[in-house]
Amino acid sequence: MKIVRIKQLKYLFQKWLILPWLAIITFFLTEYFARHPHLSETIYSQRTYPIIAKIISNLSFVFPFSLDDIFYVLLIISALLLLSLLIIRKISLKNTGKIILNTLTAIYFLFYFLWGFNYFREDLNNRLNLAEQKPDANQLILQLETLIENTNNTLCTFEEFDKNEVDSLIEESYKKLAFALKINYPAGKRKDKKITFSGFFAQAGISGYYGPFFNEVHVNTNVLAVEYPFVLAHEKAHQFGITSEAEANFYAWLVCTNSNSKQLQYSANLHILRFFIYQSYQLDGYPEIISRLDENAKNDFIRIRENWMNLRNEKVDKVASKVNDTYLKTNKVEKGIEDYKGVVKFVMDYSQDSVFQKRIN
Repeated sequence: MKIVRIKQLKYLFQKWLILPWLAIITFFLTEYFARHPHLSETIYSQRTYPIIAKIISNLSFVFPFSLDDIFYVLLIISALLLLSLLIIRKISLKNTGKIILNTLTAIYFLFYFLWGFNYFREDLNNRLNLAEQKPDANQLILQLETLIENTNNTLCTFEEFDKNEVDSLIEESYKKLAFALKINYPAGKRKDKKITFSGFFAQAGISGYYGPFFNEVHVNTNVLAVEYPFVLAHEKAHQFGITSEAEANFYAWLVCTNSNSKQLQYSANLHILRFFIYQSYQLDGYPEIISRLDENAKNDFIRIRENWMNLRNEKVDKVASKVNDTYLKTNKVEKGIEDYKGVVKFVMDYSQDSVFQKRIN
């Protein structure tokens, strides 16, 4: 009996099962952190992750191209090669299964330890000590009015546009707001990289993405100049460990609107305004208020929409949206892709919390 048990234990702890065991441990850690966000915040997000980000981003920064893109391409090529070897019987089904299992569990383990545990940190209101409000329709329409006024006041052209300068200005603003936003600045380097297959990503409406495996910030080459500052600030928020899309939108809006650059301010106001329009268009007073938006700002809205609609592929977009929705919900983001719209709540909370506003300003 003892011999049988020893053999069973030896089987369970064979070398090829090391990664699956690490993945199982990782799974239990995700469940534990999800139930104890304070520990996830203090142990991982505030202490461990900034060190990881600093080390990896300083290494990947050396390369002008995206290492994450190459990583994903190599995974696809490896999968096709493995399938080919299986078909021509150069590898057994058993060994194929072992390779697939180890690859998937390694990706799972690395994803969470390199960045993914940030999904289980404290929510934004608790983390920033931002008072949660319950605004009514009147307050929402008043904030829409304020945003339109701010958009009109910051309206500017992007004929003279320097990406390096925009990057520096965003970094400067993140540094200034680091204490209020509870981020460990600098936490590495965040120079944006082009998405290698920007055209394909544009078909799914993806303007940028953060690569967790090599700590890289990516911006789609099809992004218009007027969008660029906000998209870049949003992806940088992810690099700082902000996983929620709504929170990343809020961080980007605060960082850009608190900059001295009108281009940053206008880009952020224009982007956030569309979420408020979506939430407010059925409210009383909306037609009269929206008519106050400057015609040039309206034209920018039209240009942005036409640009992405011309690039969009309906089938690719639907599949990408479904994958993203599933991915977010798997990581405890209950609203899935609807989470992007949650920025309206945070802006409303901010607009009515004078104490937090003083900390920002």
